[in-house]
Amino acid sequence: MLSDYEIAALLLSLKVSSVAVLFSLPFGIVCAWILARCEFPGKSLFDSLIHLPLVLPPVVIGYILLISMGRQGSIGAVLYDWFGWSFSFSWRGAALAAAIVSFPLMVRAIRLSFESVDIRLEQAARTLGSNRLRVFFTITLPLTLPGIVSGMVLAFARSLGEFGSTITFVSNIPGETRTIPLAMYSFIQTPGAEHEAARLCVIAIIIAVLSLTASQWLAKKAQQRVAS
Repeated sequence: MLSDYEIAALLLSLKVSSVAVLFSLPFGIVCAWILARCEFPGKSLFDSLIHLPLVLPPVVIGYILLISMGRQGSIGAVLYDWFGWSFSFSWRGAALAAAIVSFPLMVRAIRLSFESVDIRLEQAARTLGSNRLRVFFTITLPLTLPGIVSGMVLAFARSLGEFGSTITFVSNIPGETRTIPLAMYSFIQTPGAEHEAARLCVIAIIIAVLSLTASQWLAKKAQQRVAS
């Protein structure tokens, strides 16, 4: 049986990861489509910026978020004064950090799916009178569904394991920002709490395996649906 402490960390991790994926998905689809279908000056630079979180140390991402989205940050101060939104030291900030770190994985999977769509299908639809927007939502997007599903689950799994940028940006607050990786870090730092750290490690591994298995199953189902 899971303890109350483990359940709280697990539920918070699921909440943070779900919010991160749902709010980053529209941006991920747009960025993937631009990279797959558009040619413009500076595309290589744009591509590099999208994938930058993959190579930057997570603590650097957390520091950038802290000075830009914190209560006194250049963007965070405006959001707090105008809307009352605060990302620093809250679960919203943890979700933002997770979304940025996992964003490249989502974009990469969806971009590959866009590139695999036969452009002749879109051209045929346009010759029949459909405009670009209708072709995108009725043909292109449904055909990329396997890649979208795969990208969402990969981003979800990556968000669950996020640690460096989260602890830098929102600290390690029980019940607010202490996800499974941060809870494990707390137990590792506590003498005699190795057993609790090991239990959370097993929970994290199980969730990761289930997420990857679900990703493969959902992608397969989506491919079968598209093929039919």
